[in-house]
Amino acid sequence: MAGSPAGQEIERLIQLLSKLPGLGPRSARRAALALLKKRETLLEPLADAMAKAAAALRTCSECGNLDTTDPCALCRDPVRETGVICVVEDVADLWALERASVFRGKYHVLGGALSALDGITPERLNMPRLLQRVKAGGATEIILAMNATVEGQTTAHYLLDALETFGVKITRLAHGVPVGGELDYLDEGTLSAAFKARRVF
Repeated sequence: MAGSPAGQEIERLIQLLSKLPGLGPRSARRAALALLKKRETLLEPLADAMAKAAAALRTCSECGNLDTTDPCALCRDPVRETGVICVVEDVADLWALERASVFRGKYHVLGGALSALDGITPERLNMPRLLQRVKAGGATEIILAMNATVEGQTTAHYLLDALETFGVKITRLAHGVPVGGELDYLDEGTLSAAFKARRVF
């Protein structure tokens, strides 16, 4: 980069950091400088942890969660209620619900939401696997925990139509989730209230 006070490797680090949520170019530059100043205590251990996480990372073939094992720890947990499946858009939403400790059933991660503008169709999401799981039997309730966005609600209505033929109870989160809000940014109290007040779709 012309006129840059840093070498290519450092500029590459800054560019990659700037792609993380919440980090723009300035914040990425500050984060990179903080890492570089603490090379032995922060940068090197972080690089090592990231390399190990990248090597060990697996996508659960059952639910779509990210873990180091397949099936993931949540799918293998014998204490969880197997008859209730909570459908979320993203792994971040699953983690948010787990942090709030409001759900003790199984999950299903779609990997996004339907969006005609972005070309995201049902085939590009983890929907076929969800339908297979429900068709296999054992599910008594499907909770559609979509984000309260246009895309999230479009996805929820699509799934409602696709799941109706299986005769399973379908619920959604109550409107404690604000319109335009995303699960990963909500506090545990809001998530808990929304979960307890869920109703039939």
